[in-house]
Amino acid sequence: MPVKIADGLPAQSILENEHIFIMTEHRALHQDIRPLKIGILNLMPTKVATETQILRSLSNTPLQIEVTLVQTSTYTSRNTSSEHLLNFYKTFDEIKNLNFDGFIITGAPVEHLDFEQVDYWDEMCEIMEWTKTHAHSTFHICWAAQAALYYHYGIPKYPLPEKLSGVFLHTLLTPKSRLFRGFDSEFWAPHSRHTEVRREDIEKVPQLKVMAVSDEAGVYAVCSEDSRQFFITGHSEYDADTLALEYKRDLDKGLDPKIPAHYFPDNDPTKPPVMRWRAHSTLIYTNWLNYFVYQTTPFDISEKI
Repeated sequence: MPVKIADGLPAQSILENEHIFIMTEHRALHQDIRPLKIGILNLMPTKVATETQILRSLSNTPLQIEVTLVQTSTYTSRNTSSEHLLNFYKTFDEIKNLNFDGFIITGAPVEHLDFEQVDYWDEMCEIMEWTKTHAHSTFHICWAAQAALYYHYGIPKYPLPEKLSGVFLHTLLTPKSRLFRGFDSEFWAPHSRHTEVRREDIEKVPQLKVMAVSDEAGVYAVCSEDSRQFFITGHSEYDADTLALEYKRDLDKGLDPKIPAHYFPDNDPTKPPVMRWRAHSTLIYTNWLNYFVYQTTPFDISEKI
């Protein structure tokens, strides 16, 4: 929660420079409170697991959040019951006239396809365009980050020689960004993907800023110049066993996958994996909600974004 201070207190400028969430008495007296409206377009096949992971990440804040789960109408998941989708999800057609304080678009297991070959690509493009006017800030994860960088800025993706799977060490390039408030200079984050975007392509676009990178996993975090769009190429929301379950799934399919890097103790898949990214996951979602949604979104959400 914000720290309320007296108007004109000398500490105000110091705290603001440190990105400490403060609020003057004048602002507090005139503040109305309402739930933040957050939409989640869940493109993952394991929808229940993914929605649980993201909701857990969003819950580490005292802010009241109202979540709307969204699915595409041009493609229906075969791995989630129709009853679950009917009871808890809305299609884009059902929400496209609404405004959201924040919108999250998840990854999807379609990296082997060119973007235009994805069954729901036209609808995905419509949604990404819609977020520019109906979502105050949009948070893209993994494939969605690559898709959005391609759609909005023409950044291509490239196939990797083998699947990138594991938990990798990252370095902050913009340590003073509010997105990284509370972060150490280095942090761990999971990745699970077959393609990449390249730093040199992103740095050619003046409206984009590369925020964090990994020597092994490449670009991790990118933001737009106006901080309305964030692109995260990893899966900070993953549970401790998610990569292990993916590894077993690929083994069962006969794909001969590599053991996820920096994940199992002694690189031994029979041992329980080490969870080393939970604190970072909590912070990145909390900071996004606080600094780039809550503090800047209009109170009247019906206002043009």
